[in-house]
Amino acid sequence: MTVGWKSSQQEILKRFNRAFPKFYEQFVSSEIQLHNLKLAYRLYKTQHAVIEIKPEGSKSVLHFAYRNESFLLSDIFGVLTAYGLTIHSLSLYGQISPPMLVFMKLVVSRNRKALTHKTSENVCRALREALAGRFEVEQMLAVEFNLDAGLKQVETEFYVDPVFHLPALLIEANNQPGLFYKVMYAIWQEDLLVVNANLLVWRGRTRLILYLLGPNGNLIPDYLGQKIAESIRRRLLGQVF
Repeated sequence: MTVGWKSSQQEILKRFNRAFPKFYEQFVSSEIQLHNLKLAYRLYKTQHAVIEIKPEGSKSVLHFAYRNESFLLSDIFGVLTAYGLTIHSLSLYGQISPPMLVFMKLVVSRNRKALTHKTSENVCRALREALAGRFEVEQMLAVEFNLDAGLKQVETEFYVDPVFHLPALLIEANNQPGLFYKVMYAIWQEDLLVVNANLLVWRGRTRLILYLLGPNGNLIPDYLGQKIAESIRRRLLGQVF
């Protein structure tokens, strides 16, 4: 813990951390914990999503905090796809008990460069409009992408993580335009809540590990998880139900 923090402030952080999965306090750095607490305070004070983009070298960093909903990631990645952003890394931490907030850090670029100030403003505005239901993500994406076309070489696997003790869904597919949006859209269609995520892009393949809760914030039993994994694989392949 940061030196000099008063015991009362440390207690606030401890109470804040209790809403996350048990691994959060153990495996997530104190710097990230403190940063998320500050984002939560801003969210509480403004009652609006915290969305900010700042340049960092040749890339830009997007920080986001809001109430977690199954549609949320679909909207966010839809906007990023619509603006032609490349996603280099993803950190996501979601609470599993009220107030069910989610915190994200995305490293992005456009044409291998950090976003201009104007583009950053436009992306932030579009994200707010999408959350308010005034930005039609699908309509904008449909202009450039065939949203009905399936992804290629899709593999999915459901398991219960032995360290995090949470249901996990591994999704791997060839890199292609719209991949992240289509994955998150499929997650939304299954009414799942993402509370942690790991991303690896390597040799033309994207691997996502999504730690999930069910529609009512409940744990997902293995038999149902296997069905969900197959259902999502079929959705991503573009197979008609």
